[in-house]
Amino acid sequence: MDQTEKLLMGIENVLSIAAELVDEVSRLKDIEEECKILKEKLFLKQFTKAEKEVFALALDGHSISEMQSILYKEEGTIKMQRRSILQKLNASSMSEAIQQFKNIG
Repeated sequence: MDQTEKLLMGIENVLSIAAELVDEVSRLKDIEEECKILKEKLFLKQFTKAEKEVFALALDGHSISEMQSILYKEEGTIKMQRRSILQKLNASSMSEAIQQFKNIG
């Protein structure tokens, strides 16, 4: 086996290892995304169904009056659910609560 053949075999070996590393990185990214989804689910599990609906709308940037229209609920009900969310998260504002959620990942 001459030097050129040895060099080609070495290059093939390096390329094979590189392909395996690319596959592993992809697998790890998938696992990371799954972990983020599980963390989000765990975060939201502390809320009631109604609180989850309000929080989802808050994440999308909806105001209380917009939430009223979307959810067909009274302003007082939505405010009460928002207060409950803030208490559960020990947050002083909905912006802080949303930031906690975004910091999960």
